[in-house]
Amino acid sequence: MRDLAVETTGLTKRFGRVQAVTDVDLRVAEGDRFGFLGPNGSGKTTTVRMLLGLVLPTSGRVRVLGGRVPQDAARVLPQVGAMVEGPAAIGHLSGRANLRLLDAAVPTPGGRRTRRRRVEEALEALGLAQVGRRPVRAYSLGMRQRLGIASALVRRPRLLVLDEPTNGLDPQGIALVTDLLLDLSAQGTTLLVSSHLLSEVEHLCTRVGVMDRGRLVVQDHVDALRAPTGRLLVTLAGAAHDDGGRSGEAGAALAGQLLGRRLLEPPAGHRLVVADCGDVVGDLVRGGLAVREAVVERRTLTDVVLSRTTAVGEGMGA
Repeated sequence: MRDLAVETTGLTKRFGRVQAVTDVDLRVAEGDRFGFLGPNGSGKTTTVRMLLGLVLPTSGRVRVLGGRVPQDAARVLPQVGAMVEGPAAIGHLSGRANLRLLDAAVPTPGGRRTRRRRVEEALEALGLAQVGRRPVRAYSLGMRQRLGIASALVRRPRLLVLDEPTNGLDPQGIALVTDLLLDLSAQGTTLLVSSHLLSEVEHLCTRVGVMDRGRLVVQDHVDALRAPTGRLLVTLAGAAHDDGGRSGEAGAALAGQLLGRRLLEPPAGHRLVVADCGDVVGDLVRGGLAVREAVVERRTLTDVVLSRTTAVGEGMGA
């Protein structure tokens, strides 16, 4: 069993009368690509801020990379790279100067001796090497976002915590950041990524946790959550014989006769939604219909999140 990079037990946070986070037991194993999901106000950011020692819990325990937070923060947090609630930088300084200043503020293995190389590597990885001397105030939103991610990488962290890492990026930037995160994961970096772009999380992450109204309501492997729904999505190609065959409404009507109660929804043109039982394709072909495609329907991550979280407007303010 792998060691845990992040572990919380009974983690709870109250702001006055507002219960922002309640009894959260989060587990992120070393090497995980963990997606942290939930609607606005669900408690995600508050939880992440407690992991980083930025907010103290009302009760419960936090362990990061084997150390307690906040008690061991000075030892463990230099091994963590983070961007939470958007990138921050000093506008009149260049991107390169910002990274050097940030690195100098926290003890880092190698310190000044390796700083120049690590800064250049971070700028290069995010496609900012050519604009590293430009003042940050002249950066576009996407460039600022890339600089924020570079600042999280400059110390070569064991754990990388990113809040909405692709916010403001164009398609090329999204592809660059996604590929970079996959490469870092292959090298052993643990990723904890919070995002509202569920399709990207589905592509990037191996495990996810879902917050709703301050509670962790889902924590599982993505493959387990995307289990088959028991439905088969069938597309008809038209006639299977040379006698004119059957297509359109006639083909749909015949499909209904052949499948009976296995047909779960009224046909939409050549598309059928069928219970995944018996030899569906064989029955259709033997009945004179050609099948172009038959795909097992699986739940999407969007389906999972929507089914386990509160409707917009009913959440809390955390």
